[in-house]
Amino acid sequence: MNIEEDIGVDEGGEEARLVSSRACHRESSTDFDLRPKRLADYIGQEGLRTSLDIFIRAARGRGEPLDHVLFHGFPGLGKTTLSHIIANEMDAGIKVTSGPVIERQGDLAAILTSLQEGDILFIDEIHRLNHAVEEILYPAMEDFQLDLIIGQGPGARSVRMDLPRFTLVGATTRTGLLTPPLRDRFGVVLRLELYSPEELVVIVQRSALILGMKIDASGALELGRRSRGTPRIANRLLRRVRDFAEVGSHAVIDARVADAALNLLNVDAFGLDDMDRRILLTIIDTFQGGPIGLETLATVVCEEKNTLEDVYEPFLIQSGFLARTPRGRMATVKAYQHFQRPLPKQGAPDRRQPSLFTSEAGE
Repeated sequence: MNIEEDIGVDEGGEEARLVSSRACHRESSTDFDLRPKRLADYIGQEGLRTSLDIFIRAARGRGEPLDHVLFHGFPGLGKTTLSHIIANEMDAGIKVTSGPVIERQGDLAAILTSLQEGDILFIDEIHRLNHAVEEILYPAMEDFQLDLIIGQGPGARSVRMDLPRFTLVGATTRTGLLTPPLRDRFGVVLRLELYSPEELVVIVQRSALILGMKIDASGALELGRRSRGTPRIANRLLRRVRDFAEVGSHAVIDARVADAALNLLNVDAFGLDDMDRRILLTIIDTFQGGPIGLETLATVVCEEKNTLEDVYEPFLIQSGFLARTPRGRMATVKAYQHFQRPLPKQGAPDRRQPSLFTSEAGE
């Protein structure tokens, strides 16, 4: 049975984007099942894992809560997973919320007063906290106390409440948007890096075992290479490839099955999807490789500027397909080679901007 003939592919926006590193709420329960529960089971991020293990063991040895922790890095790399691992390793409860959800000071006060001794409070997208709400965290993090204003007008009075000692775990994709007073109150700041294909192979094999799938080393490597260095994307692609394999009556997912399925899903050998290719080919074919301003690019590809900056550009820049210069976005030699486009002939050198094209361009 031929995979390409038996399966149709639905098209959708960013939420339906298979290579999106954003969480998919429809599969949140499955995602949680695939997450490791202990630090020893966590794959990749060796330096971070070693440091975190030392900090946890030291805190447990002293009988104290772990110092406040800030995780930062691209979406889908495991920040939420690590927060639950910390709770498990510390034998503590965990409360999970996010910055945009906490709209008023009273919302955060209610959460803080509900914590038990040693609990973990995880705030995702902590850089999106309201500044007025954020100020409540300062005494809570430093002194484990909560300052509240009771009443209004001349009769208003300040009340200070003691809080149980807890650990705040914050996660952010944009460290630069954190205010210095909040950032400086975290005792442990750890960055998550993109995963290597070899690390993603181990993650894919582990997830396949949990899902009851049969996948060989070549199939796992094919998925690992095309997952944009992100475990969340690897697991999402794995589930979609499983669908193709089941309908196509393939007992084992090997490189051939994985390649056919991912090609049908328009995920190429580098993990680029339709929008990635549209962005790069617009710069190459329409604007001769750039530079092109962000607003112009957003207009041409019919996408929001913020979405381009936050969702698409990070991976394209990290993987070497796109360069962001003071004058605009430019396609790199790697992008030209990937799409088999001839490198543009260079005219007089521009002293304001070093060329992205090497002497291999045939100067």
